[in-house]
Amino acid sequence: MSEFKTNKISPRLGTTQTIGDSGDSVSTSGGSTINNAGTISTAGITGGTINNTTGDIFLRGEVDWKPGDIKTTSFTPSPNEGYFLNTTSGQITVTLPATPSVGDVIGIKDYANTFDTNKCILNPNGNKIQGSTSNFEITVEGSSIILIYVDSTRGWVITDASKSADITEGPTYIVATGGTITTCGNDKIHTFTGPGTFTVCSVGNPLGGPNNVDYLVVAGGGAGGISTGAGGGGAGGNRTNYPGGTAVPVSATAFPITVGSGGSGGSPSAASTIGSNSIFSTITSAGGGYGGWQNCTPEKNGKPGGSGGGARYNAGASGGSGNTPPVSPPQGNNGGAGSSIAYTGSGGGGAGAVGSVGSPTSGGNGGVGLANTISGSPVFSAGGGGGATCAPGAASSGGNGGGGNGGKGPGAGTQATSGSVNTGGGGGAGDYNGTAANSNGGSGIVIIRYKFQ
Repeated sequence: MSEFKTNKISPRLGTTQTIGDSGDSVSTSGGSTINNAGTISTAGITGGTINNTTGDIFLRGEVDWKPGDIKTTSFTPSPNEGYFLNTTSGQITVTLPATPSVGDVIGIKDYANTFDTNKCILNPNGNKIQGSTSNFEITVEGSSIILIYVDSTRGWVITDASKSADITEGPTYIVATGGTITTCGNDKIHTFTGPGTFTVCSVGNPLGGPNNVDYLVVAGGGAGGISTGAGGGGAGGNRTNYPGGTAVPVSATAFPITVGSGGSGGSPSAASTIGSNSIFSTITSAGGGYGGWQNCTPEKNGKPGGSGGGARYNAGASGGSGNTPPVSPPQGNNGGAGSSIAYTGSGGGGAGAVGSVGSPTSGGNGGVGLANTISGSPVFSAGGGGGATCAPGAASSGGNGGGGNGGKGPGAGTQATSGSVNTGGGGGAGDYNGTAANSNGGSGIVIIRYKFQ
């Protein structure tokens, strides 16, 4: 507040003076005592003693903040006071005092962090702000400023300005929802076993590091073929950056999650189907290709996909191509090539290896999947399905990572098994008497991991 100019009282050295009138202004020297019962300014007091009883004392240049008087409409502030402005409902004009005294101060603070939406306007009211007679506008969210009146040349000068985003207690991190959430050390893990939404509620500040997330995206596995000498289903595409690869940047928005279903087993006369894609942000993993089959019209080769389906029996038959469409690093491998062994199909490709070609005693084994620790412990996914056979001996094995085992005839024989749920494993191939439900591909999975503390 400005220094009062009336009723000046100058106590003699060693005397005591009591004041209580807001019109009193005091100058003193060493040895004098002032008993304050009102409101005084201490500007110019260089000696003596002030006994503050029931009044207030303000130092020149300090702001007396008024948190109990939140401003929601335009107003004229009193000198040496600070105000919180709530512009949620609209902009506010602060008309500065018309006759300020040198040393007067005014404080302004964005109460609801809405100055970026509804601004604060500073009107110099016939004086100047930073040497200009124009209005000033505050449009930065969370701003706070202190102005002091210097003289008629510069007018009100900003001595302190900041915004809330510049002041933090430490690093902040991504906050998100969606899926099944677990933690591992300082990381949070969101697991999606079906469609959902990964919603980033807020991102962290620079002290918390890059706003990136790690991912594992596995598509649905392809179904195995069903016929004499059919091929195993290819695994769903397996794409991941964990650990150490290029992470996906995120912002505060919703990311739809697609978890691909496994392909459906067919019959000796009807085709099996490929797996469905899994998607997170810019990452799409392709569904696995179905296994080849014969004794139907037309006969089918293994289908391309994230990993390719295994070839049907026939030396000229081909396994499906893996990593289709191509990405880097590859999302899968080829299905096994056609076998010259009578009525013996080859294994579907897996994320870690191509499918095997059938042997005289077994259908070809599915290609192995890959292990990943993004969920906190090593888990295999995306194994290929085993091929079917009518040869004497053992049934083929699906690849480690959810691949289904191949069937073995003749007659009732050994039924194939489907790819495991939420692994992207390819379905095992059934022989001519196989059951479609036993040759389905396994559904995929999406896992997202990031630092949260």
